[in-house]
This record gives sequence, structure tokens and C-alpha cells, in this order.
Amino acid sequence: MISTKARYALRVMIDLAQHREDAYIPLKDISARQEISEKYLEIILRLLVKGRLVKGLRGKGGGYMLTRKPSDYSIGEIIELTEGPLACVACRLPGAQICPRKEGCITLPLWEKYDALVHDFFFQISLEALMEGRF
Repeated sequence: MISTKARYALRVMIDLAQHREDAYIPLKDISARQEISEKYLEIILRLLVKGRLVKGLRGKGGGYMLTRKPSDYSIGEIIELTEGPLACVACRLPGAQICPRKEGCITLPLWEKYDALVHDFFFQISLEALMEGRF
């Protein structure tokens, strides 16, 4: 399940893309437009800044802006930054220990295919495409 944090992160990224005039967008403006509390937005934006998807500036004239063009972001990278890997089972997580049942696991191909479908779906859609309804 995709959490509220990831869904709100997508809304924030779309908001920043829609209001990018080469100026920083104040947190309070994003909060008002998206109807998300400033406190929760701070948590989300901290993740987005740490992941270098957005940059922030404190003080007068400060706020947030995208670091790239909307076409250069994938929805998958935004979701994974806020959620972590999209793997559906623990053995498919990056860095997971090799399961002792791997060689004889009848269900493993199912999980691999499912993970590939989810990954490919989210990573093939750009932020720009989502904004324009082209997916």
C-alpha cells in the first residue's frame, strides 16, 4: 500500500512543478494549496531535500523548488524516496539475505514478475506526464 506520505510527496512535487517561476515557493503556500499541514509538509520536504529532488532556502524569500525539470523525475523515484523499495516480499528487498529456499521456491518467479510490473509502471511515468495525464 502506498502511504499518505508518498501520496503527499507526489502532490508537493506537482505543486512545485506547476508553480515554478525560478523562485522558491514558500511552505505556507504549498500547505494552503494542497491542504496539508505545514508540520507534515516539513517532514516530507525534508525527505525530498535530502534525496536532492528539491532544494530549500531558509529566510525571507525562501521556500522550495525543484532541482530538475518535471520531465526528469520519475514517479517511482519519488515514491521510493518516501516509502523505501517497492518490493512486495522481504526476500526481494535490496540487500536481503539470500533465502535458503530460493532454488526450490515455486512462488519466487511470481514475486519477481510482480515487482518488475510495479517498478516499470512507476518508473516509466515522469512527473510531467502525471501532471498532464499522459500515462
